[in-house]
Amino acid sequence: MFSLHPRLAADTIHLGDFPLSQCLLMNDSQYPWLILVPRQADLREVHELSEADQQQLLRESSWVSARLAAALGASKMNVANLGNVVAQLHWHIIARFEHDPAWPAPVWGRHPVRAYRDDELAARIEALRDALPGDGAVPLTWVR
Repeated sequence: MFSLHPRLAADTIHLGDFPLSQCLLMNDSQYPWLILVPRQADLREVHELSEADQQQLLRESSWVSARLAAALGASKMNVANLGNVVAQLHWHIIARFEHDPAWPAPVWGRHPVRAYRDDELAARIEALRDALPGDGAVPLTWVR
């Protein structure tokens, strides 16, 4: 049975679900940063997914990346699957900007996390709802 790693649960806000993946917002207001976690038990690597699910994960991450880039005018989209700290399979999708605090370096460990204030979180979720409509080619069922 699928369960979200406690570190991911503590560091993120659950936004909704794609057909394969849970869609999470990293609780760091410095970056528009989403994480996709396939809702399957005991996954660590992409190759552990069936071929169909690998294609679905790529479809979901590509759709999110394209929509975020277009909606936010990102300079670059960073998409990564690391798992050195949290082994559970998860994909980071981060909209980057030449004016963001870590540019051009990676965001990991560059600056202390700055959690969303309530008003910032509401504004970010509203912007994401516009960018990632539930009726898109890869439907997202919003929970927030």
